[in-house]
Amino acid sequence: MNKTINEIATLLDLGKVTSSELVDAAMEEIENDKGQGRTAFIKSYPAQAKVQAIAIDKLRAAGVVLSPIAGVPISIKDLFDVAGEVTTAGSQVRKMCAPAIQDADVVKQLRSAGAIVMGRTNMTEFAFSGLGLNPHYGTPLNPWDRETSRIPGGSSSGAAISVSDNMAVAGIGTDTGGSVRIPSALCGLTGFKPTAARVSMLGAFPLSTTLDSIGPLARSVECCAILDQIMRGESVGLFRDRPLETLTLAVPKTIVFDDIEEKVANDFNRALVKISKLGAKIIDIPFNVLSEIPRANAKGGYAAVEAFGTLRNLLKKDPNSFDPRVAVRIQRGEEMSAYDYIELMNARKSICEMSNKISMDFDALLMPTVPITAPILKDIEASDELYHDMNLLMLRNCSFGNFLDRCAISLPIHEEGTAPVGLMVMGETNGDVKLLEIAKTIEATIQK
Repeated sequence: MNKTINEIATLLDLGKVTSSELVDAAMEEIENDKGQGRTAFIKSYPAQAKVQAIAIDKLRAAGVVLSPIAGVPISIKDLFDVAGEVTTAGSQVRKMCAPAIQDADVVKQLRSAGAIVMGRTNMTEFAFSGLGLNPHYGTPLNPWDRETSRIPGGSSSGAAISVSDNMAVAGIGTDTGGSVRIPSALCGLTGFKPTAARVSMLGAFPLSTTLDSIGPLARSVECCAILDQIMRGESVGLFRDRPLETLTLAVPKTIVFDDIEEKVANDFNRALVKISKLGAKIIDIPFNVLSEIPRANAKGGYAAVEAFGTLRNLLKKDPNSFDPRVAVRIQRGEEMSAYDYIELMNARKSICEMSNKISMDFDALLMPTVPITAPILKDIEASDELYHDMNLLMLRNCSFGNFLDRCAISLPIHEEGTAPVGLMVMGETNGDVKLLEIAKTIEATIQK
């Protein structure tokens, strides 16, 4: 299972493995009492997955292959609608809500392509944290230094662990301020956040209707590109090559390097040296306008006010059923006035315009995905102050991409056996295909 989508597709085509065998292996990991399945998944589908796998195997035997993910185990975050089930979004408070009438659009696209949905993965309640903790369903542990029990990152915590621990070949998450890229960086995976409007959000429980996007966590850029095309309802096709020597990349020397851990700085600089030596032009640039984003969000930002708009009735009816650390962030939205919201919209428009002028001459921006490696879980659990501080630090770099409505991808750059570290490559608004092409080139360079 520790392979890319195309590697597994090749094995399936050659008859060296069947979808049924893949599902059995994934389910064995999910149900392993000594593993992370009980906390990585809120609900799994052993019977349904087996039936679907048998059907896909029969189609393949008849010469019908629906897509590269046909018969491949995939996990979906607990905020996606599945027909007939209640979408709890990692909460207890929504358990009594009405079940979904139909699958979310992305779930429909995955099923149409033959993906085997293994289950719904754990997440921070309502996706409102970059740490990945969940007091209702437990917190899955980071694959690195597991005996120490480190956080997985969030909010798509279960999605990351489902992939790192071979319970799925890829996980589908959402990213409002880094919720795909943060756990990918902390767990040594590749995570892609598209431009917000690129993939349909219909049937996905919202955190911020302005900032939400849907993206994959997987083992390679190519995996992410395949899943992105499928979730958009497109045919899977090849991307053009982007030779390294044709690329001009910018490193914003600004707030993104504040409070950086030495391990992260060393891995980041080593990656830049590799990329530069093999032909890319890398230029340090001032990007001081990024410092305006935290100021624009000072009253809570889009996530707080839009989450409060969605959840205010549940919050007032049953506040004690919420994770208190999530509830306090949602409640900030109540303090924002219509004037504050309009001011935020105007500030965002201005900051986006200034940022676009700064980066327009570059193919992409490079920065650390997060400035630290995964903290110890018990330390975060024990202190509200540390939780708050670590959450802000985790979200900081990634959230710039959401605020600017850009596409971005996190690539693993750490040395084997050391704490995972991510390199974030950020493109322009709607420049998703170009970004994936560039990221594939950078990925190949880093792996040399």
